[in-house]
Amino acid sequence: MKKISTLLILILIFTSCQTKGQTSKNIVAKDITNFWKAYDKINSTNDTIQQYEYLDKLFLEKGTLGLKAIIENRGYTAKEYLDAINNYPKFWASIRKNTLRTNEFSSDLETGREKLKKIYPDLKPAKIYFTIGALRTGGTTMDSLVLIGSEIAMTDKNTITSEFPTEIGTNRRKYFDSNPIDNLVLLNIHEYVHTQQKPIVHNLLSYCIYEGVAELVSVKAMNTKSSTPAIEYGRKNDKVRQKFEQEMFYGNNVNQWLWSDAENEFDVRDLGYYIGYQICELYYDQAKDKKSAIKKMIELDYSNETEIERFVNGTGFFSTSLEELYQNFEKKRPIVLGVKQFENNCKTVSPSIEQITIEFSKPLNGYNTGVDFGNLGQDAFPKNDIEGRFWSEDNTSWTIPVELEPNKTYQLLISNNFRTEENIPLKPYLIEFRTRNE
Repeated sequence: MKKISTLLILILIFTSCQTKGQTSKNIVAKDITNFWKAYDKINSTNDTIQQYEYLDKLFLEKGTLGLKAIIENRGYTAKEYLDAINNYPKFWASIRKNTLRTNEFSSDLETGREKLKKIYPDLKPAKIYFTIGALRTGGTTMDSLVLIGSEIAMTDKNTITSEFPTEIGTNRRKYFDSNPIDNLVLLNIHEYVHTQQKPIVHNLLSYCIYEGVAELVSVKAMNTKSSTPAIEYGRKNDKVRQKFEQEMFYGNNVNQWLWSDAENEFDVRDLGYYIGYQICELYYDQAKDKKSAIKKMIELDYSNETEIERFVNGTGFFSTSLEELYQNFEKKRPIVLGVKQFENNCKTVSPSIEQITIEFSKPLNGYNTGVDFGNLGQDAFPKNDIEGRFWSEDNTSWTIPVELEPNKTYQLLISNNFRTEENIPLKPYLIEFRTRNE
């Protein structure tokens, strides 16, 4: 009996040792192994056609559902992968060992998922895919899939950035120096939260809240601090909040606040994470029932403007209500004063007119423009010559050459892509007119 007991113990120990280094069924990392096989073959030749073949056969064709999803999500191309491989050999060499360590994190990731379920019992299952991308995301999601860009997420202070262009390398250096691999579990739980959230609405504030929810909930689940540098910076610099209040309604400035290396006056990327995180933290701290607060945040309906406005205003994060901030923004916007050649909505415009000159209430920046179809569609948009468009000397008007036909209704939508030097967008303006018979 004693021998049988001893044998059982040995079997259990052996099984435990085997299992410890294996990846959970909820965590898939085969794309990483496939990538490095393809990488070695690609580096064995200078023949571009062969390189494409190796990439395709050894990596892309064998890709998991996760690899296919991250390629679709980020719009990665085979050329982009090859450019990254061929242009940054020192970078890839410096991250190889780290990307092959996924097994070490398996049990911690499972523990993290259980901790998340503890504070959010309605947690739906999701699968984590460790993939290799082309250097544009450390983590994202698609439906119920957590997609980790391991070439970004598993870096550390020893990662080499000297081959990168300066504007990219500077931001990457700051990020890599924070040892992202040490926060890999937190990143995965952050992305896991995204798989539980409702669809996002495409405006800057919603994006920030969406990210803020995922970051705060993951931090609470793991009982740790956020590793995002932007959050610590924002806490110490109230000018970030003030700047966001001015810019949140601009419409085309997401890359100034999120998911981008775009320059900003603070020289810190992703400051929108701070905005969203701080709003969510204030909501959480004020809530008496913390579990209900977590549920509320994860299940926010971004398509319900009233709900989002009530959620944000209730935290007191901004200097005044969202409605008042919006009204202040509207007062600053430049407007279209009219068209030089005729009154808007005129029904008797001469078809011999060869130019339409739009006049603005204040000087614009002289390079951002935007014209689009009105509700009547492309048929109502006048023929025009892109090369013949020009600004006035003081940038208070912009002219577009046109070719008009008699007895026809036309529309041009002057969009908010027109901007002032301060990047304040123009209020959209629909030009509509009809030509007379001649």
